[in-house]
Amino acid sequence: MLEIVDTFPAFLDYWGSCQEWVIDVQIERWAQDYLSPWPDLLDMQVEDYREQDIDWRDIAREKIFPYLAERLPAMQAAHANLLQVGESVYEKALEMLAVTAPAIYVIHVGIGCGAGWVTEFRGMPTILFGLENIAECGWQGRDAIKGLVAHEMGHLVHMAWRKQHQVVMGSCPWWQLYEEGFAQYCEGLILECQGWHQGHSDPAWLTWCQDNLGWLAAEFLRRVDQGEPIRRFFGSWLDLQGKSQTGYYLGCLAVKRLSEKHSIQEIALLEDPEGVMRPILEKMVLGSR
Repeated sequence: MLEIVDTFPAFLDYWGSCQEWVIDVQIERWAQDYLSPWPDLLDMQVEDYREQDIDWRDIAREKIFPYLAERLPAMQAAHANLLQVGESVYEKALEMLAVTAPAIYVIHVGIGCGAGWVTEFRGMPTILFGLENIAECGWQGRDAIKGLVAHEMGHLVHMAWRKQHQVVMGSCPWWQLYEEGFAQYCEGLILECQGWHQGHSDPAWLTWCQDNLGWLAAEFLRRVDQGEPIRRFFGSWLDLQGKSQTGYYLGCLAVKRLSEKHSIQEIALLEDPEGVMRPILEKMVLGSR
């Protein structure tokens, strides 16, 4: 069963009354007025930045609120497409992955915590769809939205299977590569084609990833082995050689190779991502030479 919590009409009411105000007032009214019916939604976002030792107001002031007016048409398009295709992709995901997974979709305008974020809300598995990030990434089109929803359903099913089998989630760099690769692989399974929603705003994205697969694998291994952050593989505000979110491609290709010997549920329940994925990346490096 799917429940949709659509906060966008409330955002439009709030924005219509304060879009001409100074940014600091807009931010405070965003928290106090727009999100007052959903305090948990505010708390999750603030806590996410607190855990990173980042002041959420600084992010809102620098990266989100200066651009809301120009991104409003894209947010409106994303909102409409989420309502049109969100439920059908949910049902397709349950069918293709042969799973039962009650969920909540929350459509909101946040402070940059993600175009999609699988978490819990009201005690239920939930996908938060951040319209501000969707618009920033250029994913408001129907096909990109379908890909995003399918990707996040991959995360949701992954979490549900591991909870069902009492296998804990992880947090290391290898876990992130595995987790995002799994969700990206599921996106292709659910849609019955590998759509790569990350490339919808950059026609050269997929070709670049394909041409640089060996380098991406080598760079990931180098950064992990030297204890460097891997955020540039995944963050929409960061990049490698001008290309963002290339870790989704790298992780998906690794999971695809795992699928040659394992079922999708077996892959979902892995307990040693580094042990199975490091040899795959090392072969990718050798294959590019």
